[in-house]
Amino acid sequence: VKSSLNLLTGPVMRTKDNGHGLRELNTVAIVTSNLFFFRLKMRLTLQHFLLTAVSSILPSLVVGLGSSCSAPLGPGNSSPGDPFWMQSIKHQGISAYNSNPGYQVFRNVKDFGAKGDGVTDDTHAFNAAISSGGRCGGGSCQSSTRTPAVVFVPKGYLHLTFFAQCKLGLITVIRNYVISAPIILFYYTELIGDAKYPPTLLASGNFQGIAVIDTDPYIPGGNGQQWYTNQNNFFRSVRNFVIDVRQIPPERSGTGLHWQVAQATSLMNILFFMSTASNTAHQGNALELERHDLSLTYVYACSGIWMENGSGGFMGDLVFNGVRNVTFNDAQTAVYSIWNWGWTFQGININNCKVGFDLLTGGITSMTQTVGAIAVIDAVVRNTPTFIHTSTSSYNQLAGSLVINNAQLYNVQTAVAAADGATVLPGGTKTISSWAQGNIFKGSNSDSTFVQGDIYNPSKPSSLLDGSGKIFGKAHPQYASYAVNEFVSVKDYGAKGDGRTDDTAALQTVFDKFYGCKIIFIDAGTYIVTSTLTIPAGSRVVGEAWSVIAGSGAHFQDATNPQAVVRVGEPSSQGVLEITDIIFSTVGPTPGAIVVEWNVEQPAGLQGGAGTWDTHIRLGGVAGTNLETEQCPNSGLGGSDNCYAAFLALHLKPTATAYLEARDFFCCRGPHSCSYTGPMGVGRRS
Repeated sequence: VKSSLNLLTGPVMRTKDNGHGLRELNTVAIVTSNLFFFRLKMRLTLQHFLLTAVSSILPSLVVGLGSSCSAPLGPGNSSPGDPFWMQSIKHQGISAYNSNPGYQVFRNVKDFGAKGDGVTDDTHAFNAAISSGGRCGGGSCQSSTRTPAVVFVPKGYLHLTFFAQCKLGLITVIRNYVISAPIILFYYTELIGDAKYPPTLLASGNFQGIAVIDTDPYIPGGNGQQWYTNQNNFFRSVRNFVIDVRQIPPERSGTGLHWQVAQATSLMNILFFMSTASNTAHQGNALELERHDLSLTYVYACSGIWMENGSGGFMGDLVFNGVRNVTFNDAQTAVYSIWNWGWTFQGININNCKVGFDLLTGGITSMTQTVGAIAVIDAVVRNTPTFIHTSTSSYNQLAGSLVINNAQLYNVQTAVAAADGATVLPGGTKTISSWAQGNIFKGSNSDSTFVQGDIYNPSKPSSLLDGSGKIFGKAHPQYASYAVNEFVSVKDYGAKGDGRTDDTAALQTVFDKFYGCKIIFIDAGTYIVTSTLTIPAGSRVVGEAWSVIAGSGAHFQDATNPQAVVRVGEPSSQGVLEITDIIFSTVGPTPGAIVVEWNVEQPAGLQGGAGTWDTHIRLGGVAGTNLETEQCPNSGLGGSDNCYAAFLALHLKPTATAYLEARDFFCCRGPHSCSYTGPMGVGRRS
């Protein structure tokens, strides 16, 4: 491994122009990308080992196996040369309420002309794959659940050249997807790269636009208007990419992601490369979170992610070179925030940056609010002169708050500094156990006390911590080591997902047959259940474009005797259980529906063994729920008897354990809070 690493960080090679303003490189930059893939391969090898260990004891961890199982699911039998299962599995998903019966949910960018050869400009192919089918965008459609899409990006071409006279000599040139203008991510889109070998989106030297990926474009000549309302810009996911903007000249604007989104959104497993030139304008991460006084005067410097406003979301396993498990390397500023309601950064690693967090502070009213609240938990900061910089000294009053908990500093001159040069908290090489700046309230007393110093460090239960004492986290399972024959589709066993057919029996049959030995794939669609569906302990469940399981009918209409729509594990059961990319819902009125009843307990010693990722509970307000403004107008006309969406969204039973990541619960009264065009309603998140 040491020899390989020395080779991979070897000498710079020559470049040549390919005619697109992009220099074809075989340099440290490209080699670094190879090192990322090398690390990924090593990580998958470790995952294979861990899964082997788990599978060897799996029979003792679950209640049993499905009736068609002969052995528990193992560590995965996909060979290195096999494509990622998502590319090969039969795609039968539909949009249940789209008027076009041939609407295509799954799209492969290669089918729309993308080459991934490092030469061809693939921008048009990407945007064609995303936009085809009359999808919601362009500024004329605020939101829609009728046009979901999974846009898959296979790995780029790989070319290897060996030197016969050198034992270890190897040059690797990765051919990637050249992008010259923004990839526009329409509403309700998952953009997913190959999880085995994440593809690179390489911004060309002549790139023009706000970012390589744009979730909310500005309308030309629109006076600052955009396609979507930021606080209701739901349902986006970007996974498994390298985003490289180093070919953009360092003095020019260039950003990896314009991520202006709200709930039910996620970023995961993304590596950002930005310029490290001395004159660079690149920043690690520019965060203008949930800002509402938007203008067109902002200068978009080169950055990993630009967020102007929005309302929520999740980020994890991101690396910024040049928010759980996010690493920033060699950036001028890791995180720049000028407005927010509240933001929590957990598991942040900052290496060799000039400033860790640069926060615009000082506003003390709703009209002058700047950064409202920042919590930094489980951070490791190395060789960075300033950990946190605030634009205004507090002077014993501050509307916002800053909390630092369990931050390890190594060679950090100043932990917290103010713009006037004041050192609020000295640095060094040390651990900050628990420190705060802001107003503290106690009990029911409405009067606050301003504090700027050490505060009580709450004791965290051991069940919430990993082996290093940090809050435990587990990445979204993507099953990269599994072959397509280790999956089973519910549609192959009679489920329709058309939003009308009762799929209870078909779904239950699949779970009863294959839990514990197959990964159960729920193709895109809306699956109606009219009695309780039980997902047994031992199940692994994967949706597509947020497949919907919705309770409907008399079984869920008695509020005095509520019933579970989906029961996760039998009562007091124990075992591995993973659910990803699913929405649980109802078709109203269903005043007696407990949408999800969670019974399962994770196996002893296996943290995160039972959980959900990118899985949501969404009630009312969308097509097919029978709880839209036509049935339940905002005026209340007609009463409320026919407008009950559920008795309870989630019931966690006393003996259960649940790891819930990137999960949102919605009650959507109005259209733009969840779905379609019409009078503005009110959405609530619990």
